[in-house]
Parts: sequence; C-alpha cells; structure tokens
Amino acid sequence: MSQSAAIISGIQRMVLYETRARYFLVGTNQSETKHRVLKIDRTEPKDLVIIDDKHVYSQQEVRELLGRLDLGNRTKIGQKGSSGLSRAVSAFGIVGFVRFLEGYYIVLITKRRKMADIGGHSIYKIEDTSMIYIPNDSVRVTHPDEARYVRIFQNVDLSSNFYFSYSYDLSHSLQYNLTLLQRPYELWSSPTSPAEEEVNTQSKQDSFDIFEDEGLPTQVVYGLQSEPYYKYVWNGKLLERVKDVVHHDWLMYIIHGFCGQSKLLIYGRPVHITLFARRSSKFAGTRFLKRGANCEGDVANEVETEQIVHDASVMSFAAGSYSSYVQVRGSVPLYWSQDISTMMPKPPIRLDQADPYAHVAALHFDQMLQRFGSPIIILNLVKKREKRKHEKILSEELYPAVINLNQFLPPDNCIDYIAWDMARYTKSKLCNVLDRLSMIAENVVKRTGFFINRSDFYCHTIRPDDRWGDLGGHITASGRVQTGVLRTNCVDCLDRTNTAQFMVGKCALAYQLYALGMIDKPKLQFDTDCVRLFEELYEDHGDTLSLQYGGSQLVHRVKTYRKIAPWTQHSKDIMQTLSRYYSNAFSDADRQDAINLFLQVYQPSESKPHLWELPTDFYLHQKNSMTLPQDRRSYTLWWSPGILSYLPLAYDEVPCEDSMKKVKVKRVNRFEESIDIYTEFFKPYELTAFDDTFCIAMTNSAREFMPKTIGVDPSPFTVRKPEETGKSVLGNKSSKEETLLQRKTAASAPPPPSEEAISSTSEDDSEEDRDDDGSVSQRSTPIKLLTESGESNRIQEEIQQQLVKEPYGLNLSEFPAEKDLHIYERFARLGESQHRVERTEHINLANIICLEPVSCFPEDSIYGVSPPQVDRESREEFESHVVTGQGQVRVLCRDDMLMYREYVKNRYM
Repeated sequence: MSQSAAIISGIQRMVLYETRARYFLVGTNQSETKHRVLKIDRTEPKDLVIIDDKHVYSQQEVRELLGRLDLGNRTKIGQKGSSGLSRAVSAFGIVGFVRFLEGYYIVLITKRRKMADIGGHSIYKIEDTSMIYIPNDSVRVTHPDEARYVRIFQNVDLSSNFYFSYSYDLSHSLQYNLTLLQRPYELWSSPTSPAEEEVNTQSKQDSFDIFEDEGLPTQVVYGLQSEPYYKYVWNGKLLERVKDVVHHDWLMYIIHGFCGQSKLLIYGRPVHITLFARRSSKFAGTRFLKRGANCEGDVANEVETEQIVHDASVMSFAAGSYSSYVQVRGSVPLYWSQDISTMMPKPPIRLDQADPYAHVAALHFDQMLQRFGSPIIILNLVKKREKRKHEKILSEELYPAVINLNQFLPPDNCIDYIAWDMARYTKSKLCNVLDRLSMIAENVVKRTGFFINRSDFYCHTIRPDDRWGDLGGHITASGRVQTGVLRTNCVDCLDRTNTAQFMVGKCALAYQLYALGMIDKPKLQFDTDCVRLFEELYEDHGDTLSLQYGGSQLVHRVKTYRKIAPWTQHSKDIMQTLSRYYSNAFSDADRQDAINLFLQVYQPSESKPHLWELPTDFYLHQKNSMTLPQDRRSYTLWWSPGILSYLPLAYDEVPCEDSMKKVKVKRVNRFEESIDIYTEFFKPYELTAFDDTFCIAMTNSAREFMPKTIGVDPSPFTVRKPEETGKSVLGNKSSKEETLLQRKTAASAPPPPSEEAISSTSEDDSEEDRDDDGSVSQRSTPIKLLTESGESNRIQEEIQQQLVKEPYGLNLSEFPAEKDLHIYERFARLGESQHRVERTEHINLANIICLEPVSCFPEDSIYGVSPPQVDRESREEFESHVVTGQGQVRVLCRDDMLMYREYVKNRYM
C-alpha cells in the first residue's frame, strides 16, 4: 500500500437542530461512527458566534448529548411546544455563511447527485440548497432592503453546475493531486510541525487501545490535505469567516463549471473518460459586462478544462493507470471592453487603458507559468481581415505585448503565439478548418505532453511510433508530466474556442489511449464510437459554459465546421443567436449583480450605496482604482521569484518550501477510516442495489453508440456511417413496423458524402446529410401508414424479408440468378480438380515465412509458453485461499491482528 493517501472528510452528512437560543449542527462521516457538533449562537442580531469543541463523539455520546439538550430546553408542562430541541433540516455540506444588512444566514446543501468517480473518489453535483436565517425572531433587527439582497443572492442558482467532493480536491488538476502523493516521504517524515505534534498527542489521549499489550506495531501512513487553489473556488469568501474557527472537516469547497463522465468499452474493458471545467471566480461575470482583464491579471471567462482518461478495471490511485490533459480558455489579457449602451449585436471594441509595457499581460502569464510551467502556447482565433476594425484591434495589441514579454524570458521558455483567422478559413472553399486545427493540435500536444502515472509499455519499445518518440513534457520515474498549457481565445471564448479545444482534446485523447495500451497508434478518426462519445461530452461542456457566460447554448458546433450539420441546425442557430442577444441586453445586468454579491466582491453596508444604485462595478474589480499600489512590479523581471529556476516544471508542483507550506500532513494508522477509500466507495455497511450504482447509469459507448446489428465490429475505433450508430438517426417510434419501414426508406436514400468531399467545400451541404438528433433526411420519401387489408399483408411480407436481410445482407427467399449458378458450378469443378493434384515436392516453410521473436521470454510461441515465475508469498496466499475454501481457517498473522484491532476500535470504541 502507498505510504501516503488523501484524507477523506469526516463530515459527509449533517442534521441541524434548533432551540430558541442555539443551532446545533451535528455532522457525521459516511459510516456514522464518528460525529462532531457545531454550536451556533442565535442571540446575536448581527454577529456570527460559532463554537466548535473539536471533539469526536461516538454515536451513543451524540444521542446522550441531544437528549440532555432536549431535556434542558423544554418549556413548562402544559404550554404548547413542550419539545426543547427540534430537527430543522438534513444536509450534506455547508456552502457558507453570508450577511447582508441584518444577521447571518447559513447555506446548506440539501440534495446532491453523483456525477463522476475518479479512483474511488466521488464527485457530486449540488441539486438543492437551503438558506436559513440564524438569529432568533426576538432579536432580529429588520431592514427594508434585506429581502431584495436575498433575492439577488439567490439569483445564483446553486443547483446549476456547482460541484464538490469529500475526498478529491476539485480545484487542482489530477496531475497536481497525484504528484502530491508521489513526492518523496523524507520531506515530511520527521514531525517538526507543532500542530502535527498536538494532533498526535490528542489522538493518543482520546483513543484507548485494547491491543496495546500485544506488542503489535502501528503501521503509519501519511494523510495529506492540500490547500485549495482559491482561484477556482466559488465559496471561499463565504467560508472565510469560519475557516480559522472550526475543524477542517466542516469546510467544503465547491467549484463552478462542468463535469461529465462516460464509459468507453473496448471489447468489454471499461475506460472512463471524464471532462472537468473549472470556471475562475476572479473577474467573473457575463459576456459583455466582463471583458479583458483586471489589474491583478485575472481575465474574464477564464476556464480550465481537464480531460481524464483512466482504466476503470483498477480503482485505486496507487495501482491504477490514470492520464490527464489540461487546456485553458480566457479573454484576451488586455484592458478592453465593449459599449453595450448602443443595443447592437456586436458592440464596438475599445481599449480602456494604455499598457505599453504589457503590465496586465505579465501578471496573467506569471500566474500561468506558476501553475502550468512552460511553454505557454497562445492560440488566437480572432479575425485578421475586416472591412471595419473590430476583432483585429485585439490582435494588434496582444502580439506586441507577447513580443515585449518574451525578450526577458530564456529562449527555451518563451511564450508561443499562434494567430489563425478561423472564421475566414471557414468561409473559404479551398480550406478544411478541422484539418488545419488537427495540425495545430498535433504540434501543441507534442510540445506540452500530457500526464500519466505509469511508465511506457513494453509494446511501445518493440513497436515504436514515430510521433510517440517526439512527444514533449517531462518524463519521470513513474510516468510523464505535462509541462506548459495551451491557452485558446477568440472574442467571446465560446463557439470557435470550443471547437479548437475539442480538436486539441481529440489529439490528446489518442495519445492518452495509446499510453494506456488501448490502441496501437496515437491517432483517432472521426465517425468512430470513441470520437462520437468524446464529441458529445465536449458539446455538453461547450453548451454549459456558453449558457453561464453568454446566455445561450453554442451557435456553431463541431458538425457546423465539418459541414455535416443538418438543415434544421440553421434554424436552431438563429434561435440561439436571438436568445444570446436577448440575454445580453436584458438579463445580464441582474446576473452580474448576483455574481458580485455571491462572490462577496460587493459586501452590503449601511455606509455604502446599494448594489443596484452603482452605475458600474468597474471599481469593485479594479482595486488599483481606489488605492495606490504600494509596490510596483518590475517591467523586465515580470515573473514571481523562483519560477524560472524550476521551468519547464510548474512551480506549484515541485516540492519546494513554498509549496510544502500549502500541504498539511497527518500521521494516521493504515486502517484509519479517514484514508480508507475502499470503504468510502463500496460502502460495505450499506445495502445497495447493483442497478442503482453510478457506473451502470453513466453513458456507455456500447449501449449508446455501438450498432445493434449482428456481425458488426464492436470496436469503438471502427469508422461507421451515421445510420450505423446505436443512436437512431430517424428517431424513436412506438410501432416496430413503422420503424422497419423507415429504416428501409432511409436505406434507399443516397449515402452521405465522405469527409474529404465535405471538407473541400464551404457551401451548405446540409441537404445531403442526416440529422443525428432524429430528423428524416430531406431526400427520403415521406412515409404514409397503410390501413387497407391487402396492403397490410404486403407490409408484413416486406417486414419479414427485411428481418432476414438485416443480419445476412441478402434476401434468402429469392432464387439465385442463372448467371450466378453457372459461376458457382465453374468454381466447384475448379476446386475438385485442384484436390486431384499430387504434391511430391517438399515445401520448406522457413523459406516462405520468416518469424522473428519479439518477446523477452526464451520460449514464447503458439506451441509453448514458458511458465511465469511465482514468488513464495503469492503461492502461500493462493494456498490459504484453497484451504479456506475447504472450510479450514489458517492461523492469524500480525496483519490480521492489526486489521481486527482497527475494526474493533472504529466500530465499537
């Protein structure tokens, strides 16, 4: 077992009890063996008083405590409401505490839904919340504007794309979380921290070990708890008031963005593909109200997208194979905005401040170098040629800024700048947009590499691929690490950016599957089950981010740029454009106020004007406009100290002194519940139904995309026509006969054009394409249901012929033609004469087939295989299983005693 593990939160369920003077929040772990109690005072009208005794209660102790509280708070006998302690609400976590003009509110998560699973760590989506006012009505000081602030705060829909986990840090990437577990343990083997010594002393005093006299040593594991990356945490300000008061288990950080997971079945072998999107909480807002960057280098609509691929047949981080790739989108890092007072679909772009030394861009890229390392690759997709300057203004400012910053960086770590007018290429008849993007993606992935926690397979050595040898990144003893990141932007960072990120992600996915040993070449083709599943994930990801920032779903999708979008898609695009325009013109201001209030960018006060009275929120996000900066950053040495010495590795991921301060280390027992991810995931103490498990309900490539016909290659990497996919092209019909008739009619329509033919033209080919969402092709004849008796008999005959034709490919009821019979007779006679030939000469197979061994085993062929070497420990384990199966119990060893000791301590003491 690994010597380090992530600590699981000890509070996953909680119940809020109330009396007239107090709120008691009782939290427990998943197995309900350990409890904590939080006391919240209700007699303070405007202050938050929370008491956490930091004591761990057993189930019996909690029941006795609640009984005493109920008895001590009861009113006189005979009065109404004799109960002194009432149960208010059950919850799964605390979002935070917030105050407007009266007292404090507590926001609790009351419903959750599992969205993904990574190495046994469950990722949940918030489904519903409850906002409870803390002070009692007897001490409440009312304010006329309090209700309006509550409505604005609740405009941030917490049930829409907010995610959390009890054991996995969602604010960090998989690469950071796993490299943290793989750091050398000598760095923290000595307990030098006073806080750690205090925890160890307290745990020894609180626990009583009945096996202490046995002389069995305790196996120590380092439990790790890292500080979240607050840029992607959305309730950091809401928990700031209680962060230093309560135990860490009460704190639960949530992210905003997107989370989706699908299962790719490769001949029955499960591979989970997970897509995360973390939206930045800095300079957050809506489309036209948040553009460019603020004075601290945070840009608008900054989203970190991470795709995780792992072999789901092995669950744990220590033994499993996990791979990830990260890319970023964000607004152009300049001081710019758009005037929305003109009521135009595309308001003019204006530069708000002159920045000749690229100060704000330096702050932004400094953050990226610290988090991702080098190289930073910019893919700028804005237009280059316009009749009137609009998007071109941004390119003319961004490129000189990058040139200015690069002159001070070492040549190996310079920022790469790629400018490509994607809109112009889309309109051209001679250019293929996705081919060009795939070339860019190949170069980007080769430069940055990707993360994987295992070393290369032996098959990569004996059958090397040219592209695999040129792959960049940093190679470690345990695998590969991604160094650097691709930063993609257009003007809105929505439609064009999502397609570009999909192509880069598709290229990275091919390398990830190749590194996991799933495919023989790092290349994936369109129209395969694998790419269709990945494209569906990315479209959901793009729609979600577009709704959050732009107010509507994507207008241009991958099918639009492939020129295979159906004709109905154009009307959908028009509706999405109108929806986006309406949202930007009428509802974005209210959404921006809600985001500012939720993130505590604006904090209400009696001495300040109200939020709705502010003419602009510019001064809330640009802090240097209110106070003069005390220290000015250097224009030449624009990066933070220490970053360059570790490049191309990210400064946040190297085990230096600064990064080690952000990690809390706790010495725990090997069988401690706080690090037992097996019990956390499988829940052996609960009765669960197999059909209700998350892995059964998630999107499955074999169920959703693979054809249901017999004799088709089940590989998810086989190219299929649109009508061959598992998802019906013609939609779902209730009648089986009608479905078969529609299949026959659709089969008579001309086949769709090939990808090369489609990509060579920019005209609208939607009439020749099929709609994957369920609309019938325009060239197929309309179907009418026949009701007369004679015609219905003919329909049944056609259906029977169709049922025969579907699996075999021909109609067996028809007699072969005379010409075909003559050909068959000639073939049969030719075969008879062939068998009469006597072979007298000896054939030497060695001259025909030359086989070279490619295995490291001395004897390895189809006739014989050398038996594997089995060590003594494995043989003893196998023998003990056989003996146990025969009803005989082996003698308990030291490990068994250790496990039994921890079981007794956790369950009964």
